[in-house]
Amino acid sequence: MTTTMFQYAKAEVISLKDHPQFNETWVRDRIAEDPTILGLGDEVVVKAVEKIQPNAGRLDLLLHDDEPGVRYEVELMLGEVDPSHIIRTLEYWDIERKRYPQFEHRAVLVAERVTGRFLNVIGLFNSAIPIIAIQMTALALGNNITLQFTKVLDVIELGADDDDTGPAVDRQYWISRASEKSVLLADQCMNILKDFVPGIAFKYNQGFLGLTIQGAVNNFILFIPKKQFLSVQAKVEDRQHWKEVLEEKGIEVIAVGNRRIRFRLTAQDVADKKDTLKTLFETAYKENAD
Repeated sequence: MTTTMFQYAKAEVISLKDHPQFNETWVRDRIAEDPTILGLGDEVVVKAVEKIQPNAGRLDLLLHDDEPGVRYEVELMLGEVDPSHIIRTLEYWDIERKRYPQFEHRAVLVAERVTGRFLNVIGLFNSAIPIIAIQMTALALGNNITLQFTKVLDVIELGADDDDTGPAVDRQYWISRASEKSVLLADQCMNILKDFVPGIAFKYNQGFLGLTIQGAVNNFILFIPKKQFLSVQAKVEDRQHWKEVLEEKGIEVIAVGNRRIRFRLTAQDVADKKDTLKTLFETAYKENAD
């Protein structure tokens, strides 16, 4: 077996904005060739390039991820991010989400420099608008150039504290906001819970589907219906163990937090992994019993 001997070589950071050879079109074409380089997922594909927007110019790139049903409205700029590009990014996102409400939409701003000042501004929008900021770095090594993309601001996934119930809504609100399919998945999970928790019911909140037991709030499990799947948060002590269990069963784990493990469920997951889900739900219930 031959072992390759690597030697350290320092790459040079170059500014694309000031470069005579590379421009925004060149960057767009590189992303269009392989949109996964942005770090938005391994299944992201190009839906459109330079898509004309009604009375609003052209969207640099429209990307699509079929599995979760998410579309990314990508605006590119060379140099330091400025207010006009932030506004343009949000404008294109708003147009696309209104024209295609069956998908989740996320605004993506890609720039060579995302300064602290504008990161704070974008962060303010992020609490209400799903916006992602990506800093792009061009690196030259000899006669080669590569692009490095670093996500400096990501979408805030809805979560909840045990007492943070938010405004009350109803079942129809979630069917309209997400989909009937994902709300039905929550119903199937409720059927699992009813096997061992007497008097359990949903409490429909604006941010999530919580739980009550005999009328008292007990959010040991939270459900957030999405367009194409159901996001679930389980409050368990040994989260690393459950991460391994779920991943071994083929269930996608989104994140392991300080108190909860968050994962995605599809109809196939609920049908095929009911025993695993029941064990997890029972564990969460016993660990959080009043």
